[in-house]
Formats: sequence, C-alpha cells, structure tokens
Amino acid sequence: MISSRSIGFIALAGAIAGYGGLWPVSKTALEFMPPFWYASIRILTGAVILFTLLWITGKLRWPTRHDVPLVLSVGVFMMAIYTLLMHIALLYVDAGRAALLGYTTPIWVLPAAYFFLKERPSWRRLIGLIVAMCGLVVLFNPATFDWSDADVVIGNAMLLCCSISWSIAIIHIRKHKPQRTPFQLAPFQLTLAGTLIAIMALIFDPLPVFTGSMLEVGVFAYGGIMGTAVAMLSVTTAIRYLPTVVSTVGLLGAPVFALTLSVVFLNETLTFGLAAGLVLILAGIGLVSVPDRRSSDG
Repeated sequence: MISSRSIGFIALAGAIAGYGGLWPVSKTALEFMPPFWYASIRILTGAVILFTLLWITGKLRWPTRHDVPLVLSVGVFMMAIYTLLMHIALLYVDAGRAALLGYTTPIWVLPAAYFFLKERPSWRRLIGLIVAMCGLVVLFNPATFDWSDADVVIGNAMLLCCSISWSIAIIHIRKHKPQRTPFQLAPFQLTLAGTLIAIMALIFDPLPVFTGSMLEVGVFAYGGIMGTAVAMLSVTTAIRYLPTVVSTVGLLGAPVFALTLSVVFLNETLTFGLAAGLVLILAGIGLVSVPDRRSSDG
C-alpha cells in the first residue's frame, strides 16, 4: 500500500509539471488566441477528460451537499479568478516572471495556516520557507521593470492577487473534510470555472479563429490535459495529503520549471540572478519537504 504522504508527493510532482509548463504554453497561445477563450476552452477540455475517466472507472458521482462549498471555493478562487488574472497578466509580463509572482502563495498561506488551522511549522520548515522566498526576491527584482508603464504595474499586481486567491482555496481545502475524493470533485470545479470564464470571453473577447495548425493543437492539448486535468487533480490531492506549508512551498517548483522552459523555448535570458534564485528555491523546497523525525505529517 502506498502511504498518503507518498501519494501527496507524487501528486505534487504532477502539479509542478502540469502548472509549470502551463505558463510558457499559455504565453505562446496568447500570441494568436484571445486570453479568456483559450482559458475557458482548456479548462472545459480538462473537465471533459476527468468526467470521462470517472465514468469509465464507475466513480462518477455528484458532489454531496457537504462538498458543494468546496466545489464553489476551488472553482471560483483557485481556478476562475486565478486563471482570469493570470491570462490578462501574461499579455504584459514575461512567462518566467509571471510564474514566480503567481506562486508567492506561501507568503499568504503560512500565517493563515497558523491562525486558522493552528499549524505550527518546525524551525527547519520556517527556514526553508525563508530560503525559498529569498529565491523569489532574487528572481523578482522590482527595479528591473518600468514603474511608469501602467500595464506592467497592473500585470504584476494581478499576479500577486492570483496568489492570494489561490491561498483562500488552499486554506479551505485543508479545513474541509470532503465526502468525495479530489478526483470526483475536480471536474465539477473545472466546469464551474470554465463556465464563468466562458461568460467573460463572450462579453469581453472577440470570437476566436481556429486554423488547425500543429502549434494551435499543441497548446490546447497541453493546456487541457497536463495544464488542467492532470495539474488540477494533482494539486488538490497534494494539498489534501500533505501539510499546508509542504504543499504550498513545494509548488514553488512550478515556477522553477516554468522559468526553465521559458529560457529554453521562449528565449528568456538565463542571468546569474536567475540561476541563484532557482538554487535558493530548490534548497527551500528541500528543507520544507523532508519529513520531520518526530512527526509523519509535519
């Protein structure tokens, strides 16, 4: 039998790969696709995939009344608000920097977990958090962008709001004791988010034009499968089975992966500061993720 901690770490790896790759893929998609249309289509594609898997395995169930608040909070705060702000911000902010700001979640989650969940992180995990956040500070240097450019400032502010929105859902997931599994709830959460974003697309975006190119198929395939279905299932599972600080700081691996892909495929420059920040983030993840000797759940 695989332990719940092992399931959590496997899911965390899936979330890092799925969400990390989503940032440069989305940045590429927005070059030829309206942001809200791309977001809604990939999210609803992910929902269809998960509904199909649940139906095939005989595990498709409606959420219970007890789990409806969790469907609403994850669908609205973790998916809809986060995704809307993310795709607007990507119009003005490089994918690497955007991913870093979008994952400043631990700044907000750690004090919230202390006050609302009574989770007391060990000194080692606090140090790991500080090290990881120092890596973000090194990577995100406010002096490197033009404060006189309103679009850039608003884009960066939206990304910080993304992390706050995500944090609200994380705390709710940790407090809630669901009657359905994360797998069973995920497609309903995605459907809610995708529908809300589709309404925004109908109001604000021009209708998309599909050419059927390989690039277009690729960004939708990755966005729907890895960046939505796999990532959504993975992150909710990781948050469910791992301590709050472990899961949220571990998810900083996603912007590390996003930055790596952005350097390789989007020609973003790999500077000394970028490399130093990556090392600090990885070190912080290591300090936070290693189990405590006296506690199996941190």
